Amino acid sequence: MAKKRKKKVVKKRKASKKKVSRKKKAGKKKVSRKKTAKKKTVRKAKKTAKKKKRKANPAFMRSFKTTSELKAVIGVSSISRPHATKKIWEYIRKHKLQDNKNRRQINVGGTALGKLFPGKRSVTMFDLPKQLSKHLKD
Repeated sequence: MAKKRKKKVVKKRKASKKKVSRKKKAGKKKVSRKKTAKKKTVRKAKKTAKKKKRKANPAFMRSFKTTSELKAVIGVSSISRPHATKKIWEYIRKHKLQDNKNRRQINVGGTALGKLFPGKRSVTMFDLPKQLSKHLKD
């Protein structure tokens, strides 16, 4: 009886090996159908092309006259919009006006920035350039 049991176990093992080999073959067929090889060659060609140096947009360099409130904070009578935003951020960092919990909020109440944004205690960093544009004139 012991001999019969061993034979059954051996037969089951052989059958399971055959199933595994069929699965592997089926997997290889799926991989060969994909078109990933073509995409890789295209990407390599793009990397080898020389990158052109990026030019600054002349609209950003256009200078504006500042209002008296903005001039009190920045200290300049005419400045471009991006440079004005940079100067405002320097002022915010110097006087530690960013909220500690929500870093997107800028506490402007009771400071020179409070005059730029009347009626507001705090402004989000995304509203800052929009509010700043009111103080820049052609």
